[in-house]
Formats: sequence, structure tokens, C-alpha cells
Amino acid sequence: MCGIWALFGSDECLSVKCTSAMKIAHRGPDAFRFENVNGYTNCCFGFHRLAIVDQLHGMQPLRIKKFPFLWLCYNGEIYNHHRLKEVFEFEHQTEGDGEILLHLYDRFGIEQMASLLDGVFAFVLLDTANKKVFLGRDTYGVKPMFKLLTDDGFLAVSSEAKGLTEITHSMASQVRVVPFPPGHFEAFNLKLSGKVESIQMDQFHSCVDEPAHGIYDRVGRLPSGFQLETVKSNIRTLFENAVKKRLMAHRRIGCLLSGGLDSSLVAATLVKLAKQEKLKYPVQTFAIGAEDSPDIQAARKVAAYIGSEHHEVSFTPEEGIKVVKEVIFHLECYDITTIRSSVGMYLVSKFIREKTDSVVIFSGEGADELTQGYIYFHKAPSPKAAAEESVRLMKELYLFDVLRADRTTAAHGLELRVPFLDHRFTAYYLSLPEEMRVPKDGVEKFLLRSAFAGENLIPDDILWRRKEAFSDGLMSLKKSWYTSLQEHIESEVNDSELEMAAKTFPFNPPKTKEGYYSRQIFEELYPGGCEWTPHYWMPHWINATDPSARTLSIYKPDKDQ
Repeated sequence: MCGIWALFGSDECLSVKCTSAMKIAHRGPDAFRFENVNGYTNCCFGFHRLAIVDQLHGMQPLRIKKFPFLWLCYNGEIYNHHRLKEVFEFEHQTEGDGEILLHLYDRFGIEQMASLLDGVFAFVLLDTANKKVFLGRDTYGVKPMFKLLTDDGFLAVSSEAKGLTEITHSMASQVRVVPFPPGHFEAFNLKLSGKVESIQMDQFHSCVDEPAHGIYDRVGRLPSGFQLETVKSNIRTLFENAVKKRLMAHRRIGCLLSGGLDSSLVAATLVKLAKQEKLKYPVQTFAIGAEDSPDIQAARKVAAYIGSEHHEVSFTPEEGIKVVKEVIFHLECYDITTIRSSVGMYLVSKFIREKTDSVVIFSGEGADELTQGYIYFHKAPSPKAAAEESVRLMKELYLFDVLRADRTTAAHGLELRVPFLDHRFTAYYLSLPEEMRVPKDGVEKFLLRSAFAGENLIPDDILWRRKEAFSDGLMSLKKSWYTSLQEHIESEVNDSELEMAAKTFPFNPPKTKEGYYSRQIFEELYPGGCEWTPHYWMPHWINATDPSARTLSIYKPDKDQ
């Protein structure tokens, strides 16, 4: 996890613009570099480093002797870099995983380079020999990237929008800062003036496609066919492989543990593999919540079962309310459920940074979207509709859950790992028959749960525990965190303000006081950035006015809660 920032064709002094690069400094607390491009005085790179792999040669922009004309600024982790180096017999100058991009680009070009990367990434690649600039972002947008491009060819790129919002340019018209689309690359011609011209924007991978790098994976071809036992075995194999490849780190590994199915499977598999790989330390797990919250109790049970070094972070509504503005600043988003669930993740990440030495943090994001885990999937009109909704949610992860997970951890200089979003695992799961993936017997994620039944990986009651939204499970069943937040907001937003919401905020007008409150803070921080959240996250097929599962008529809490 790092912060990348770059300018091409600036009309103003770069030293003035450099202050914008410092707005994403939290993403890389270990080192900072600001570097001009030889021969292009108005082009530069800024890089904030969090050292995870190759502590000696990991500074960027990365340049190596073999390709002196290539400049790489990239944020992410490439899990198959050793494997690709072996297969293609590349001679590496560093131990860093980023170097593989330079070799792949030189041999295969930008599109094949991007499609061969098994990992999470956002990159800016400059080729001064061929006068080209390339941008690219991983399939699910786990790593963020924003760009600003003026009509006259000034290009600015940053890991987070806040690194671009105060960038000035010579154009009279307003220029929008936009998120770079996941699974895409863009190619630009670089002019002598340092300005650029976009010549190609293409998708290199979609979540429903088998990834091109799959043929080089250490887990070879899987047994074919859709017999239930075969499918369950394949799910286990690919999931364990997804966790194993993400053990790549020179810093201590930990795991968020809410006590729900997803984080419990990740934590249990992580602890199991850490023992096999003989990690020199126990895996730390982290839970946050009120003492009587369902999450805290369930996480405690899982941690005891798997033998992790468990830490609990107490949570009160007052603490949550106090950090809402900070959270919106880091999220760059005003979506209601994203903010609610980000508060707990932000506070637990703060604890990890301040009180422990864990830096690489595993988490369960992506499982609900992939395996139809949201309670509203029970109301899907057909397996086909459920499958289509699952793909839609996967494609929008970068706007909601993945955005939350990246920004709340990055705010405290932590590196996020999300094994449920492994390319091979997701492509396989989405290739299964639609009827196989729907909720069964009143239980969502039935296929995923049954794949691990009888494996003794996690306690049975946790394996079959009902879905509880992270923002709901923080507090007791008697009172949700969102209820406390709404009570606080009641005195902050008056009825007449809400009535005028459509006039005040014509794009995506908020319908509730909570929505209005969040939007007000967002507009104060990022005026003109409202389109970064194209719509609110809401359940489908059900007449919902609130995104919380607890407000839905089909919600049934577990009996032991």
C-alpha cells in the first residue's frame, strides 16, 4: 500500500504543486520521493512508500539499468511476480514485486502486461523512448486511482482524489477529477511539451472471465464438472490458494475478525497457513464493538478456536460520531452505508497502527457480492436475476465496500489483503450454475458454507451464522450503531433543510437526515466531487428506505444474539 501521484505537462512551477502530493502522505508513512522526469521539466512523480516487500530497493519511481527509459510509479502487490520471473526467465535487478511490470511491458506490451498480473494495483508507467504514458488499475479497483485531464493535455494522477482537488491549470473551463475505471488501461502519446493525448482506453479483464495469468498459477487445472462434491473441493482449493499467495510480506501480518462467516474463514485459513509456512510470530486478529455486541462475542469464539493472538477494541456511539467527519475526508464518499461501516473499520485500523506492529491486514471484503451474501438475495425473482445482481455488485465494489476497506486502512498506513477477490477464485465462483449460487433453505451463501462444512476450520455455529452488516454487528441487537448516529443527526439537520435537499443537492439528493448530514460534510470537503458517488448503495427487490439489513422485514437475528 503506497500513495502514487504524477503530473504531465504542468503549466506552473512543480514545487508549488508538490504540496498537493502531500495530501496522500498517510498512504506511505515510511518514505517520500518527488522526482522530475529527465528532458521533461514539467513532468514529475510523487511517491509515498509503505515498505512491505524489498525494503532496500522499493523506492519509486522504479527505474532499472536494463530499461533506463521506463519510469514506474505503482501501488499494489503482484502475487505472481516470482512465478512470472521463472516462467519467462527475466533477470531482475531488485527483489520488489513491481519490477515484473517493466519486464512484461518490454516483452509483451501494455495490455498483455496488465492481464498477466495476479494482484491488486494502480500504476503510472512512462516510456520516454516511445513517448508514451500508461495508466492501469486492477479488476476490482482494490487499489484506488483518480485522474484529471484537461482539453489541452495536462494530466494529473493520484491514488486519492484529495491529491488533485487543488491542482490548478490554465484552462478556463472546469475540469473534473474522475476515478480511473477498474480492469482498464489507458494509453497516451507524450508530446515534447510534456502534455499528453489519450489514444486508447480498453478493458483488460472482467470479473466473469478466467484471468490470463491463471495458466501460470501454482494451483494447476482443477477437476471439471459441476458435481457438488467437485465444486466444493474446488472452492476450498482456490480459497486456500488465494490466502496463501497473499502471505507475501516482510512486515507482520494480521487479520480483521468480525466473527461473521467471511472474516472467520479468512482468519482461520490464514492461521492454518501461517503455521504451515512457519511464520515467526502468531497471527493477530482484531475485533471492534460494544461489549454486548454480536460481533465481539462471535469473534472471541473464533479467535479461541483458531488460536490467534486476539485483540478487542471497544466501541461507543460517542467515539463513532466524533470521527464521522474524518472518515468522510478519507473516504471521499457520502454513501450512507459506506460511512456507517467505515467508522468501525477506521477505529480498529487506528488501534492496529498505534498499539501493534501488524501492518499487512487481511479482511473478508468481496464475499457478500460474490456469494450472494446480502439478505435481500432471498427476494431475488430468479437465479438469473441473482447472478446478474452479483456481477453488478462486483463491478461496483470500488465505489463502496472496497473503497471503504482501502481508505480506512490506508488512513493509518496499513496494507489491505482481500483473498475473496482473488481473480481465479471469483472467476470460478461466477462460472458455476446460477441455481447453485442462490440462498437455500433460508440461508444465504449456502454453497460457500457447505463447501467448508465438516472441515473443522471454524466453529459450526459461526459457519452457519446469519449475515450481520458490519455497522450493525458493532452494537447490541437492542440498539444499532446507525440508530445512535441518526439520533445525534436529528438535532443537526432540520426538517426544512431536508425538504430543500433536491434543490441544495440536485445530483443524488439525500432522502434522509442522515444522508443530508453526510452530504453536507462531503460538499464542505470536496465541492464539486458529488459524482464520485454515482448512486446510493441500497438493497434490491424490496421496498427499502434504509440500507441496513436490520430494517428489512426479512431480517431474522440469530437466536443466540
